[in-house]
Amino acid sequence: MPELPEVETVRDGVARHVLGRTVHDVEVRRASAVRRHEAGPADLVARLRGRTLHAAVRRGKYLWVLLDDDASGEALVAHLGMSGQLLVRTGDDLPEHPHLRARFRLDGGALDFVDQRTFGHLGLDDLVPTPDGAPGGHGSGVAAVPRAVAHIARDLLDPHLDRPALVARLRSRRTEVKRALLDQTLVSGIGNIYADEALWRAGLHGARPTGALRPVDVRRLLDAAEEVMRAALAAGGTSFDALYVNVNGASGYFDRSLAVYGQAGRPCPRCGSTVVRDAFMNRSSFRCPRCQPRPRTAGLGRTGRGTA
Repeated sequence: MPELPEVETVRDGVARHVLGRTVHDVEVRRASAVRRHEAGPADLVARLRGRTLHAAVRRGKYLWVLLDDDASGEALVAHLGMSGQLLVRTGDDLPEHPHLRARFRLDGGALDFVDQRTFGHLGLDDLVPTPDGAPGGHGSGVAAVPRAVAHIARDLLDPHLDRPALVARLRSRRTEVKRALLDQTLVSGIGNIYADEALWRAGLHGARPTGALRPVDVRRLLDAAEEVMRAALAAGGTSFDALYVNVNGASGYFDRSLAVYGQAGRPCPRCGSTVVRDAFMNRSSFRCPRCQPRPRTAGLGRTGRGTA
């Protein structure tokens, strides 16, 4: 699934290439692509015709486009799911992607929503004020988020994130630290790839109980997560196949710099030990057994007591 760097790369492309353009028409090629828009595809099409794409905004893995002006009160929300892409098309001869789900016809071209695995979705949503009065996300100063995004926490690249409060909240959770990193209501934007990379950089095993971590450990982990996401963003995101591309169709390439994720059987870049793969939530975790030793106990309390 695209994580913060991939979604930010898409947001930046949308901001640079299509903002200020008018939506002349919308073609919904597959109704499931707008399944979260309760009024249905026809209502979405009717409400978007003639609207101007005003600002592209991101919080964590969520992306939305403000319409007409800052006071319009609603936004077009795009959740990319596992394989969703937004592709900018120019000219009159528009190519047809085999997994095209929706097309927004604009001045001088189109914006296509392409989704091979069909977990992504689009929809119009009302804006609600942010509880702290700060901008809702990167890309706009409007202190509001779509209602569907209201439960999503700020991310580590958000200048309005309260870091000390996040450290305290993470330590108060009775869970494992990797599960906490993936909790989008705690801190957003981190998925399986960047969680593993951050844990490796911080020298922490993902099964460490959050309550047993010292504040300095949590700060080191959050700094590591921010560093790895900034590095991935500078590289254009992570891509293992054609499923992730930016708005111009170019794949990201941070996968060349991954230290442990997907590197089972290869040497750890830091100590040379063989990277191992562990089962985790129907997925996989990757770690260095020397740099990230398994905790002796796997409890969830502040003392770390529990079952081995």
